[in-house]
Amino acid sequence: MMKLKSLYPVLCLMVGVCMLSGCIEEFEADIPEENTDLLVVEGTICSYQHNQFILSFTQSINSSSKPRMARGAKVSVRGSDGSVFDTQETDGGYICWIGALVPDVEYHLHIEIDGEVYESEPQKPLRTEGIAEAIGVQNTPESSIDVLVTPDAPFEPGKVNYYSWTYEETWEVHSDYTTHIYFDTEKKMAVFKADQFPERGWKDATDSTIMVGTSSSYDGQHIQKLKIYDIDRGSERLWHRYSCLLHQRAISKAEYEYELARIQASSEMGGLFTPLPSALPTNIRCLTSHKHVIGFVGCSLNTTDYRLFLNAKDFSIHRTPIKDARTWFDDTSLADCFQMVAEGLYLCEWEDKRMEPGGKLRTAWAPERLLDVRYKGAYIIKPVFWTLDEDDSEQQS
Repeated sequence: MMKLKSLYPVLCLMVGVCMLSGCIEEFEADIPEENTDLLVVEGTICSYQHNQFILSFTQSINSSSKPRMARGAKVSVRGSDGSVFDTQETDGGYICWIGALVPDVEYHLHIEIDGEVYESEPQKPLRTEGIAEAIGVQNTPESSIDVLVTPDAPFEPGKVNYYSWTYEETWEVHSDYTTHIYFDTEKKMAVFKADQFPERGWKDATDSTIMVGTSSSYDGQHIQKLKIYDIDRGSERLWHRYSCLLHQRAISKAEYEYELARIQASSEMGGLFTPLPSALPTNIRCLTSHKHVIGFVGCSLNTTDYRLFLNAKDFSIHRTPIKDARTWFDDTSLADCFQMVAEGLYLCEWEDKRMEPGGKLRTAWAPERLLDVRYKGAYIIKPVFWTLDEDDSEQQS
């Protein structure tokens, strides 16, 4: 027996149908021996983007090596008007830049590898509506924050519409402690010093999970507030400020059904009625033999983006209290200060009450890793879309 084990996390899916969504585990499928070395194709033909197509082959269920990537292939996007967009092979797959696709032209992916020729079904690029709104909703103080999306009114309200979504995340991170003083060993006292350590930074994450949804159960075929993912209220991402850039793409019914079938094969593998990968729907075929292909190539005239902002103050956020990791002296001597400096610690607190009757000098010290936000894996150059006075989410062009 064989199995399909994708190298790329894009094969991990989340489906949102009506108001439902859920994480999908990595796709690992048993494949009969006669279907070994099946070509796996991932990618979408889309305007104004660097289109990436990932080609790999299925491998043995007992194999401990990474999936074998398809190297040395000739891959191109071709149009019924005679246009050809050749790809360049990279470590991440086959990439080509495509400008404007023509709405009335049919496009397909053409692949030549190992003496075989494969092509996806020609299709006209689908137009994608904008995103009218994306919001974060917390149903109870103890629940996660759900991200809900509402596309613009559909171009064709009389027919069922199908969409897929992906997203990129950015969130603000703060250091554990801040300090604006340091101990001057010559003056033997605390001295003010601003901006010693970067206290505020940002982290990014690109989620390769694909969410899909249909308008079939909505009035006027207009999806309203569809949940596409959620964030745990205790996640670091929500401790301060969070942003998500949503990408929306209209897809065909066939592509939607392919994604659902792949989800079923992934989540129910081993069941009596679970389809094998070779039985999954596909729009790619081999022109030179009867070899089966796994995958689906969609075609889109455009994608639409929407940037969502969530602020911690608007939700019930849970943050587990942490024990104070600083070193404190309730009656600090100069020898203590010199010792802390020698050990590489930095002054955080300086409460000098020695002028008062019975008063003492109280200090706190911390290592650099607790003061510099970069130790948390953050970068400190503020993203261009991140402004302190901007709380409104917005459609992106």
